[in-house]
Amino acid sequence: MAKDIHVVPHDDSWAWRREGANRVSGTADTQAEAERTARRAAQRDGVELIVHRPNGRIRDKDSHGRDPYPPKG
Repeated sequence: MAKDIHVVPHDDSWAWRREGANRVSGTADTQAEAERTARRAAQRDGVELIVHRPNGRIRDKDSHGRDPYPPKG
């Protein structure tokens, strides 16, 4: 089963990594660029994309697979 992908601050840039991984999957100069690349991987693998703020707190989540809490209505 594929693991969720996090977009996180990394030194003076941004990175994305699989949940539980010790190493980052890749880096980008901007958060937007890292998010675009990570989103493609999340869509391909059907996993959740979790975007963090510069302080490390979660800013946004986007499910690209089976959402355990789908929207109602």
